[in-house]
Amino acid sequence: MDLEQQAKEWIKEKYKDMEMNEYQRKSIEFAIYPATHRILYPALGLAGEAGEVANKVKKFIRDGADKEAFEVKKIEIAAEIGDVLWYCANLANDLGINLSDIASENYSKLSGRSKRGTLGGDGDNR
Repeated sequence: MDLEQQAKEWIKEKYKDMEMNEYQRKSIEFAIYPATHRILYPALGLAGEAGEVANKVKKFIRDGADKEAFEVKKIEIAAEIGDVLWYCANLANDLGINLSDIASENYSKLSGRSKRGTLGGDGDNR
């Protein structure tokens, strides 16, 4: 089995299918920040982790990579995206909103923009 196939199998095993709300419920177990910093702590953590994703992608662009290195980088980026997801789940939980509701609303918004030909551009209400 080549490295790319091994990476795909590892990702498949590590990231088994899980419903968004199930993940949100389970992620609370690791939310050890003070209740006085609800909303703020996961929002700041989300910004930091999103920056880590961007940094990994930036370095990939700068340094380039052969196929094997690319497979390793994909795993590293996926791990950072997982951290982003954790902060999203806990921020949504602190706001009292289910991740599945956020995902559904976001999909509806993007679908509407696509139908109106306004996926590109600026503004929330396009």
